[in-house]
Amino acid sequence: MNISPSEAEQALESIQVMVSRTKKLIANSGAYNFLILWGAVWLIGFLGNHFADGQTAAYIWIALDILGGLGSAILGIRLGRVVRTTSGLTSGRRIGMFWLLLFVYCFLMILITSPADGKQLAMIIILFVIIGWVAMGLLLSVASIWWGLGITVLALIGYFLLPDFFFIWMAVLGGGGMIALGLYIRSRW
Repeated sequence: MNISPSEAEQALESIQVMVSRTKKLIANSGAYNFLILWGAVWLIGFLGNHFADGQTAAYIWIALDILGGLGSAILGIRLGRVVRTTSGLTSGRRIGMFWLLLFVYCFLMILITSPADGKQLAMIIILFVIIGWVAMGLLLSVASIWWGLGITVLALIGYFLLPDFFFIWMAVLGGGGMIALGLYIRSRW
């Protein structure tokens, strides 16, 4: 099959238009709010890990996870009202079930690997979150996979090469990175 240069150019233009529309749909959907919310959770939580004792840090994370979960539910309900399709409702429920099951499996992994220190537990949770992020990227927005892989690399660098600063590293680059990505999607896409 031979394609003329003008046909190839038209096909590339069509692809670029589709990519642009997809980005605008993602930005207009409000999905960036989840990145900002969970980026704030990570920022505060990991700073708590670094500056507070172990038990206080655990309570900080419990409170933040509850607030983040409630915030995600509220955001999901609000965004679901905007979509107004039965397929969107079904997809939203499936996404919610996916994250719930991922959380359960992460909890089971933590039970199996205990006793682990705080950094090991944090890495297990980070890796499970990134697995979820990448899976959602495969389904919803392939571009977000690269951000998830980037955070994975940064987490591994912090864990192995900067163990004394790991929690601050994850607060700034993990949590701050998610906030920055959410704001970037909101303003630039």
